[in-house]
Amino acid sequence: MGKFIYTVQDAQGTVTTGHLEAEDEDQAVQALQGKGLFILSIQSEQTKSGVLRRQASTGTVAGRDLVFFGEQIATLLAGGVPLVRALSLLSEHAENKALGAVLGAVTKEVSAGGALHKALEKHPKVFDEVWVSLVQAGEVSGQLPAVLRQITAYSEAQEGIKSKMITAVAYPAVLFTMSMGVLGYFIIFIVPVFAGIFADFNLELPVITKIILLISSIVTKYFVMMIVAAVGAVLAFRAYISTPAGRLTWNHVVFKIPLIGPLVKNINIERLLTTMSTLIKSGVSILNAVSVLEGAFRKNLIFQNALKKAKNEIASGRSIADSFRKTGIFPGMVTEMMWMGEESGKLPDIIQVLSKFYQEQIDQFLRRFSAMIDPILVVGIGGIIAVIVMSIFMPIFQLSQIGAK
Repeated sequence: MGKFIYTVQDAQGTVTTGHLEAEDEDQAVQALQGKGLFILSIQSEQTKSGVLRRQASTGTVAGRDLVFFGEQIATLLAGGVPLVRALSLLSEHAENKALGAVLGAVTKEVSAGGALHKALEKHPKVFDEVWVSLVQAGEVSGQLPAVLRQITAYSEAQEGIKSKMITAVAYPAVLFTMSMGVLGYFIIFIVPVFAGIFADFNLELPVITKIILLISSIVTKYFVMMIVAAVGAVLAFRAYISTPAGRLTWNHVVFKIPLIGPLVKNINIERLLTTMSTLIKSGVSILNAVSVLEGAFRKNLIFQNALKKAKNEIASGRSIADSFRKTGIFPGMVTEMMWMGEESGKLPDIIQVLSKFYQEQIDQFLRRFSAMIDPILVVGIGGIIAVIVMSIFMPIFQLSQIGAK
């Protein structure tokens, strides 16, 4: 007989830690599950002291890694595997070493009797407020596997939008970078050669040629200073937007950029709606859901301030729709649908419908953007190169005419 230390949760959500004697861990699991308890962790007293603490590495954890982790742990828990064993297995076999190290630390925390959401909370760079709050809701409700599947679906939807955005801008970005490299080579290396030839023949150059030669002269002469100035400007800009006032100003500027501003606003609204729907469906109260969203939008102070205002209005007894309407940043369709959801008692479903609508809007914009930006870049950059080439060849034509005479 061996002694096993366990942490369980009953149907009312009460978490209890204790110990029992059993032949092996499977028998201990069956005994606890037979009492209708949900096992958060169970471990032999002999091996408890042998759990290794793996320090978090300096690597990064991508969103796709979290999606895969969520799917795996939800499947293991739904299959009756104890939480600590599931975490231990995933930490040992994680392909991402950084995630494996974090899960190792989480495993030790949970095996010592800590709640899973508290253990995840200690790794904010990997598990954000949404993850922590949803896991907490799953632990309290006793529906952790189901909630983990909701987290996975939520994370997968967010990663899908990121992937589409990257796909939409990847080709234009590569094309623009290569074109700028070609232009730079022309300006710095090719144009100065012809400038010397034109000076030797003392030609009266066309205006466009003079402009190109002047630009080439300035870029060649002050190239290092321009690079230093550009780096300094980027560092100064990053320092400025790291302040609350700078961040807020930049958020307002981005929202006013043609084409880009509406897209960024729609992406933020979609993220807010998707997160809110997932939180509420998982059992998180609307007030706590808005608080989680407030923390999740720390990089966009416009939305964070709006959520803070909405939270205060909801806490004072105002309806959800009216609270969001008073912020002034949400479209009328959003607040009206929220009102319908409150009246019908189907707020999470209504919000989910809204989030899918915004996902479709974002998809359509990205498709149109890809179809529109590629020819614009090709024609625009091709035109610039054509102007440079023509500015060089026009004086050469003059030289050929002089030679013919």
